[in-house]
Amino acid sequence: MKFILLLALTASAALAADAPKQAPKKAAKRGPHPSLVKVEDVADLPRVLLIGDSISMGYTLDVREMLKGKANVHRIPTNGGPTTNGLKNIKAWLAESKWDVIHFNWGLHDLKYIGEDPAKLEDPKAPGAHPQVALADYEKNLAELVKIMQGTGAKLIWCNTTPVPAGSAGRVEGDEVKYNEAAARVMKAAGISTDDLCAHAAAKLKDVQLPANVHYSPEGYHYLAEKVAAVIAENLPKKQP
Repeated sequence: MKFILLLALTASAALAADAPKQAPKKAAKRGPHPSLVKVEDVADLPRVLLIGDSISMGYTLDVREMLKGKANVHRIPTNGGPTTNGLKNIKAWLAESKWDVIHFNWGLHDLKYIGEDPAKLEDPKAPGAHPQVALADYEKNLAELVKIMQGTGAKLIWCNTTPVPAGSAGRVEGDEVKYNEAAARVMKAAGISTDDLCAHAAAKLKDVQLPANVHYSPEGYHYLAEKVAAVIAENLPKKQP
């Protein structure tokens, strides 16, 4: 009996060894964020460009829907990151296109803390941690970006940086205040109006922002989009009679 059982086990092992091995399943490739999908213009409508980080990506689709039939709402094809990234890519983002309105923001990536690896968030209290872009450099970079965008002839709208809550990784609560103050100096000198999205978000922050996070719930992004769309609508070129 033991001999028969041993033969059966040996045969099973041989069959298992000869069986074709299944390749490990590859993780499904994630497509681009829906906000980054290229849109086709509707003829005779003004063209709007949104520039910003993941916060702007979160409200892009709702803004596009809210301005449907009023404007072609495009956005840069990526997360805008800090002002240093903007300086590297702004001319490519603007391309040779004709823009009527440019609604833009940088800030949350500038004020975030990093260490030796700039790709990773760092605890602000950790030795060697520092903002990705120092406040003085942020102000200088914004001024340069504004000059470049003014060359397009578009109506520029600065969107100030939304609140940094307590406990958000790699950031210090309230740091957006001093970065927004620096940005306000740049915009005042350049004569550029401000979409005060920071105050709009702060009015309902507990209801719309994720806990200890700079990002928002779907309802929160819709709430932000309402403000962004309204400001853009006010600044669209008037139709000629």
